Amino acid sequence: MMYHKSVFHKEAVEALNINPEGVYVDVTFGGGGHSRLICEKLNSGKLIALDQDKASSRNIIKHKGFKLIHANFRHIKRVLRFENILKIDGLLADLGVSSYQFDNSHRGFSIRSEGLLDMRMNDNAKLTAHEIVNEYSLEKLSDIFFNYGDLRNSKRIARTIINQRREKKINTTQDLVRIVSDLIPFNKQNKFLAKLFQSIRIEVNDEICCLKELLSNSLELLNSKGRLVFISYHSLEDRLVKNLFKTGNIEGVLKRDFYGNNLKKIRRINKKVITPSDDEICKNSRARSAKLRIAEKI
Repeated sequence: MMYHKSVFHKEAVEALNINPEGVYVDVTFGGGGHSRLICEKLNSGKLIALDQDKASSRNIIKHKGFKLIHANFRHIKRVLRFENILKIDGLLADLGVSSYQFDNSHRGFSIRSEGLLDMRMNDNAKLTAHEIVNEYSLEKLSDIFFNYGDLRNSKRIARTIINQRREKKINTTQDLVRIVSDLIPFNKQNKFLAKLFQSIRIEVNDEICCLKELLSNSLELLNSKGRLVFISYHSLEDRLVKNLFKTGNIEGVLKRDFYGNNLKKIRRINKKVITPSDDEICKNSRARSAKLRIAEKI
């Protein structure tokens, strides 16, 4: 099984500036599109790939230096330590949901197809979209929709969902779509629903906390001149990545020592964010909101 072509397929791998004998990590293996290109550039080097979705094992790569590990990227330090790897030469992260997960209706990620309200990237995780939609309070639902989906009428959406679930449980993706249909602004159905589903998905998978942990650990793991390459899809993700690359920390605060010397240990390769070409968007609609940022450890 192959997933769809990765976003920034060649650009992201070229941005790693690969040393054929180096050690690299692809923390979002998915269909293996980026990993395959990395492996093509390796001689005696290694590539450790992470993916919490066990379905990704169907895309295993036959290369002597490749290893796929099923784990959330928030645990990257522990995973690499177990592999006796203390330093790496590059890390690539293609954040968000893979095309395979979107296209499999039973996973519950898609706004277009019928599926149970699940949205777990890890099938072994306990929290599902069903629990969030049917059990979260008005305040918690409203906060999720506002903070993770930037939905301005978040309280009204939450109240509508709660009123409906009092009569009958909300079980499927299309149940949810029908319930909120009257709240969708004219000509903005896809955008509204995408934001609604995104907000629930982020909560299900604790995506923001996971990303913060990855970013906080990634710089420490890099060798000098090692590269970080991140592809993000919404402003919450991109802001954290931008902060780290610009200031050396996810808070976005430039820190100095007692003498006023800059403590930043990273430099941006591209100060202006890279966005996909019209041609790539045409070939892969998932690329529409993608942003590519590259940085190097000093």
